[in-house]
Amino acid sequence: MRKKTLSIQCNICGNEIFLYVKFGKGHLIRCWKNKIIKDNSIKEGKHVKCQCGNIIGIDNSVFIKIKKQNINIK
Repeated sequence: MRKKTLSIQCNICGNEIFLYVKFGKGHLIRCWKNKIIKDNSIKEGKHVKCQCGNIIGIDNSVFIKIKKQNINIK
């Protein structure tokens, strides 16, 4: 199985939000919290935001549902 480390960045300001380990191929739809290595996000209720205020995703306790239009993946 492929293992890849992804840098998930804000689409507006370019700041790194997560450093995430992804297994397998396919699109990133959810970030499982136990696979996040580095977390620079801000949580307000269920919303996960960048430091600039851009909403990155929705917190569902075990994973974060990502809003693809608001991130860049490198």
